[in-house]
Amino acid sequence: MLKAKPLDVLAHIRHGFFTREGGVSKGIYASLNCGYGSNDDKAAVRENRARIAAKLSVEPEKLLTVYQVHSADVIEVTEPWTPETAPQADAMVTARPGIALGVLAADCAPVLFADKNAHVIGAAHAGWKGAFTGVLEATIDAMVKLGAERSSISAAIGPCISKEAYEVGPEFRERFLDASGENGRWFEPSEKTGHFLFDLPGYAGARLKAADIGTVSVLGNCTYQDSKRFFSYRRATHRQEPDYGRQLSALMLRS
Repeated sequence: MLKAKPLDVLAHIRHGFFTREGGVSKGIYASLNCGYGSNDDKAAVRENRARIAAKLSVEPEKLLTVYQVHSADVIEVTEPWTPETAPQADAMVTARPGIALGVLAADCAPVLFADKNAHVIGAAHAGWKGAFTGVLEATIDAMVKLGAERSSISAAIGPCISKEAYEVGPEFRERFLDASGENGRWFEPSEKTGHFLFDLPGYAGARLKAADIGTVSVLGNCTYQDSKRFFSYRRATHRQEPDYGRQLSALMLRS
């Protein structure tokens, strides 16, 4: 479990960016796979989630994740749901203590938010599409509606794919340049002619800073390059593996 210092100093929350280590799953899912959307044994996924819930000191049924669809949609969480009834969204906010907000990722950026004064938290799944379409800003706006203040919000970007491992085609870069010429700074030419390396954590961090919140931190761990500690969708694809696991990042307000 990794922690972000700006969140770790807040006495009213618990949080963790969990790695792939410490679970019961086997094979390509070894070992702390938390994705019900994978083809892993569901009992193993359930046990893995229970282990994370125990680390956070919350009941397993109160560790929640949404059905992630790479959107900018945010929901307010007031009551737990079951994995089968999880709503489609890519971010959650809550002011309810004792409910853990979880984000699944395997290259996309998990982002955890907490107001240092108000008891309001948020969690977002930010792949390139979610970050590009505004999921981070939408999460902040939803927190403000619950009583948070922008200047008091700390956000931490967890393990995700690094620029060195994220090669994209020219049409991908053009989409960002069409939105703003300044987005060119998040790309640099790769060794493959006409292709580029995209800095997802840098881009997400810049959008958070532009949202005028209090603190933005980036853990800096690369999911693609560190196969021992992290699952990676892109690495699994390059290895022609049939599926991949998902690590989980979560935070909660202490009861």
